[in-house]
Amino acid sequence: MYLISMILASLAIPFVLTKICPYFWKDVLYVKDLLRILVKFVSRRRRKPLFLVLDRFLEQTASHPDRPFIVFENKTFSYRDTDKKSNKVANALKAHSQLKPGDTVALFMGNEPAFIFTYLALAKLACPVALLNPNIRSRSLLHCFSCCSSKVLIAAAELKEAVQDILPSLREQTVCVYLMVKECDLAGVQSFSDKVDEASDSALPQSLRSDITFKSPAVYIYTSGTTGLPKAAVVNQTRLLAALAVLAANGVTSSDVIYLNLPLYHTAGFVIGFIGSIETGSTIVLRRKFSASQFWEECRKYNVTVVQYIGEVLRYLCNTPRRDNDKDHRVRLAIGNGVRTDVWREFLDRFGNIEVREFYASTEGNVGFVNYVGKIGAVGRVNFIHRKLFPYTLIKYDTEQDEPVRDFRGLCIEAPKGETGLLVSKITDIAPFVGYAKNEQQTEKKKLRDVLRKGDLYFNSGDLLKIDKDNFIYFQDRVGDTFRWKGENVATTEVADILTMIEFVGEANVYGIEVPGHEGRIGMAAITVKNNTQFEGGTLFNHVSSYLPSYARPRFIRIQNAVEVTGTFKQMKLRLVKEGFDPACMQDPLFVLEERESSYIPLTAQVYHCIVSGKFKL
Repeated sequence: MYLISMILASLAIPFVLTKICPYFWKDVLYVKDLLRILVKFVSRRRRKPLFLVLDRFLEQTASHPDRPFIVFENKTFSYRDTDKKSNKVANALKAHSQLKPGDTVALFMGNEPAFIFTYLALAKLACPVALLNPNIRSRSLLHCFSCCSSKVLIAAAELKEAVQDILPSLREQTVCVYLMVKECDLAGVQSFSDKVDEASDSALPQSLRSDITFKSPAVYIYTSGTTGLPKAAVVNQTRLLAALAVLAANGVTSSDVIYLNLPLYHTAGFVIGFIGSIETGSTIVLRRKFSASQFWEECRKYNVTVVQYIGEVLRYLCNTPRRDNDKDHRVRLAIGNGVRTDVWREFLDRFGNIEVREFYASTEGNVGFVNYVGKIGAVGRVNFIHRKLFPYTLIKYDTEQDEPVRDFRGLCIEAPKGETGLLVSKITDIAPFVGYAKNEQQTEKKKLRDVLRKGDLYFNSGDLLKIDKDNFIYFQDRVGDTFRWKGENVATTEVADILTMIEFVGEANVYGIEVPGHEGRIGMAAITVKNNTQFEGGTLFNHVSSYLPSYARPRFIRIQNAVEVTGTFKQMKLRLVKEGFDPACMQDPLFVLEERESSYIPLTAQVYHCIVSGKFKL
């Protein structure tokens, strides 16, 4: 009888645990996966010679050389094809340039197979790669190129004019410039496609990479911030090796087909889509740009099983006209970040039972979360083991003073559950913060000292999060001078600097505002107009179009008599953000960017209602 009671009791334990802790088993599975990933990572770190992401690609090529790796515009490149193509690029560079192992190369290219071939080629040559945003121009482009001390620039053919704009400065720096064309008549720029065609596809010796260490930079990915110009986050070999697990940890396998339409110069496209697929041995369906109208047709055509998103992507998909075959596809997993709760629900209701894996991470950050439970709206979940390995906390933050709240001892105050707080993560050997290339000031600015005890050191994420009573983590907002629009971080100081270059603009205060029906925040600028000049909407439109990528161009302009500042001469943004763009709520003249008229036009009550109703495209 005692034995029977014990058996019945043991059988009841899982049921009781599920009732008391409904997410217990999912928490256990997450910890199991986390520990498995750590064990694999540590074992790879111990291998000799050094085991890098490139070595994993070479393993996959040896294991299944004929498996499709890249599908692009009806062309298919197997793992073997990709390996040989990258060998040709590497051998061409070796023969025609003065590149040495450790020299940085800037890659100025959009989504195309040549991007992947070239990156792998440079990895074989032991050269770190700076991933330049193909949308930036002029001053920003030159800054991004220069801050990584790149020796070589490799650009796509369609970016010839952008390269030509900064060519005088590149010549001064004795930079070797290659354009992906077979012939080039631009002085100081060499054609490269012809050299690749003529090069050997033989493998390069591993000895080229003998001086690489795990602390060596692997790639530079640019992130906007309070500097006014993009910062180059250093992703070293250790961090990139750890990133291999990002898709495998979410159940992706070699049989999956990944739809990659996010930019490869971004962390999401490069690390999750490209690097993650190397680990799993999956097939990538690569697209130049996101297209809502073609999304599901291509998913059906290529039997896609895994898609990536940012919040805007799912909203755009939900905004397409409904069709009878909306649920006719093989997509089982969507992984990304930034989706609104209402869009999340609508996406599932309309397109079927797709597992949405929302996550939180940043390019340079040392902590991340993943919503492995599937709780709608959450970016992750507090997990005891995860928190022990990567210590983090939420601290109280004063948005008016733009700084953490501290107690009488000078220490930060932890935010209680249910209250919004600034995410900070302890900088440790297992969770390092490498920082930004040639930017010690901004690297130091992201470090927060004396957080929970004197002398400790934390990474300041710049993000406000909240933890609810059930231990789910929710993203709330960004702090400081950066906001997010169309999946891109927009540095307000950079935009303000560009605006004040215009002859009639005196001062500019740039900030992000919420607009109904849109993810993130949309750019708005409060400006002053210089004496004896007048506002010219067409001139402003042409200027921002020349100097700023589309996502960074302010959609709204507010003209003020004076830009308000604090006692310490910081521009005041909070009230402006709250007031938004409703002309009924203010006396200041308002203007909105109108693409069709190539100008900023007056923002009337009628235009305002068109924007709010979604009839006016922003």
